[in-house]
Amino acid sequence: MSLSTRGRTALTLLTAAAAVVAIAGPAAAAAGTQDSSAESASHPAKPTIVLVHGAWADASSFATVTERLQKDDYTVVSAPQPLRGLASDAASVAAFVNQATTGPVVLVGHSYGGSVITNAALQAPTVKALAYIDAFAPDLGESVVDLAGAKPGSVLAAAPESVFNVVQDPNMPTGDPDLYVQKAVFAAGFTADLNKSEAAVLAASQRPVAGGALQEPSAAPAWKSIPSFFLIGTKDKVIPVAEQEAMAARAGGVSVKVAAGHLSMLEKPKDVARLIERAADSVK
Repeated sequence: MSLSTRGRTALTLLTAAAAVVAIAGPAAAAAGTQDSSAESASHPAKPTIVLVHGAWADASSFATVTERLQKDDYTVVSAPQPLRGLASDAASVAAFVNQATTGPVVLVGHSYGGSVITNAALQAPTVKALAYIDAFAPDLGESVVDLAGAKPGSVLAAAPESVFNVVQDPNMPTGDPDLYVQKAVFAAGFTADLNKSEAAVLAASQRPVAGGALQEPSAAPAWKSIPSFFLIGTKDKVIPVAEQEAMAARAGGVSVKVAAGHLSMLEKPKDVARLIERAADSVK
């Protein structure tokens, strides 16, 4: 399908406008915030909730949580999550926050998405709180692989050939293949507490993550300077409970435990939404 001359012109103008926004970044957002300060003084706007899904998933994993937050008058958006590399994924999320939102933001990450928000938040000045949902919260130099194996109990800590199916993406460097979780591992580790039909759909809908992303060391962590909130599923077989507790403790974060597996957004959406709103309430 080809674009008409008018369509190409409109696309060119839109692209140029996007470039201006990218250059202006947070400064433009700050200016817009100042212009509306008189109105917001009497009725402070709620922070925007930006959701970042994990590996082997997509934004639909937060669907029920999103619905609950929207009913409570929150603006909720899902950030792009390329799943190509930790630094590049974090840069994509930060760019989205800086260009697609205004005002304070609560950045929410699930699983690998926790590593991403840990690295993205310091690149996005409007992020005022972090929420980790069954998520990795690495310190400087730590990777997902490091943390998954730090405490016993993760299905990801087994021999890679018994956990993943591998596909080499021709657009990625040779030796950095896409990883898919094998169906039996997915059922046992990710969806053990969901009904079989839902679990089967999720296993078939996996978005792969580049293997290198799971081994890439984290940069300086945002949780050292931004208030952090942790929801810990006590039946999680992907990130052991003891490891989640350790990450929450060193972050000095608020932590809440729920009787759920790794996909607490699907099992306990009310509890997940409540924790995110608690993080939002901390934003002044």
